[in-house]
Amino acid sequence: MAINSTSLLTSYQRHYLSTNRPVYYNPHPDLLSSIPDHLLALAAPVIAYWALSLVFHVFDVSDWRWLDKYRIHESAEVKTRNLVTRWQVIRAVIFQHIVQTVVGLWWVEEKLAGDQVDHVAVMSNMLPGLHSLVRVVVGEPTAARMLEKHAHEILYAVYWWAIPTAKFFLGMLIIDTWQYFLHRAMHTNIYLYKKFHSVHHRLYVPYAFGALYNHPLEGFLLDTVGAGIAEFVAGMTTREATLLFVVSTFKTVDDHCGYNLPLDPLQMFSGNNADYHDIHHQVIGIKSNFSQPFFIHWDVILGTRMTRKDIELRRQKGKQRSE
Repeated sequence: MAINSTSLLTSYQRHYLSTNRPVYYNPHPDLLSSIPDHLLALAAPVIAYWALSLVFHVFDVSDWRWLDKYRIHESAEVKTRNLVTRWQVIRAVIFQHIVQTVVGLWWVEEKLAGDQVDHVAVMSNMLPGLHSLVRVVVGEPTAARMLEKHAHEILYAVYWWAIPTAKFFLGMLIIDTWQYFLHRAMHTNIYLYKKFHSVHHRLYVPYAFGALYNHPLEGFLLDTVGAGIAEFVAGMTTREATLLFVVSTFKTVDDHCGYNLPLDPLQMFSGNNADYHDIHHQVIGIKSNFSQPFFIHWDVILGTRMTRKDIELRRQKGKQRSE
């Protein structure tokens, strides 16, 4: 069967695509029967924020000695060096979550999901583009033979795995880019820093539920708008956006948790972790490590990365000059 832009899948291939679903697939219109997906997309990151924050708060108030070697700062530092109380932080974060939710009610749309979507039709419509791409890579005869035998398998892999993964990573890169340049601007412009971003840096020693302690306008621009742009540009479904929002929230909380935990998957994810961001909250690193929440490529590319080794070298040079 020679596949061109007008050809159809065979009955076997259509049957394969209609009966095979990935392990993550949920056929229902909503993931949870008690709440529509578009509302779950708003509730899930809020729940994730406070749930993970509570875990780290338990660590903070516990007397578990095994945690001492993983603390970036002593518990006493949180009380003596921070310029804002925990209750002030909690109130500010709750306000940001309210703003985030209200904006989300306007922004997030109800979309078809699960078996409401004709997935086979969507995959069939992808076939001409797939044929053109394969033809460019391997040539027409090979492309025709390959798609005759494996079109259904390739479409399945692309539709259910490659495209969602690509959209997720694109969403992460968009959030990283948005937050890096806005965050950096907040530090390089004196007015923006004093008026807005200095609020967040009242937490000299970060802790988990202070991750979103910001001036309300900064919180709206940095987090709410950035996430909305990522969802829109990446062309995400509601469920894909929900996953991105939750992972981004987990990562943001973890980056402010105050612990350098060796088996924490969110800290193993990339070099952008709690210790990396803690440097930014110190006086010596306040003009460095602007990247958040996922990767550090912008810091590396634009020369704003600072490591613990860099700090030590800088202190040694300062000591040598003073001598």
